[in-house]
Amino acid sequence: MLMVMAIIGILLLLALPTFMPLISKTKAQEAKIQLKYISNLQTQYRYINSKYSMEFTQIDFEAPLTVNQGGTANYRYEIMEASNGSYKVRAEAIVDFDGDGILNVWMIDEHGNPKETVKD
Repeated sequence: MLMVMAIIGILLLLALPTFMPLISKTKAQEAKIQLKYISNLQTQYRYINSKYSMEFTQIDFEAPLTVNQGGTANYRYEIMEASNGSYKVRAEAIVDFDGDGILNVWMIDEHGNPKETVKD
């Protein structure tokens, strides 16, 4: 039994680096989905108020609890700027997915396409 556990451990150590980019890409889906949702809320808010909002509460977005707060979200969200014709929202990872010291960052603007600005 001990021998089988040792072999499984060695195989995991060999395979883990291969799967790290896939794990990071999968976790980034959270940021893209939430940013698209925020973009839709901002668009709805603009149709009603003729401007974009600087406050999540005004667009009825409640940020999910992060893993640091006892939740499941790996990103924190922040409206960087908002005016009559544009906005920028940022999603920054709070977890270093691949252990390289770089945290993943995504942005979205009034065009509604999430863009990765810092790759993990």
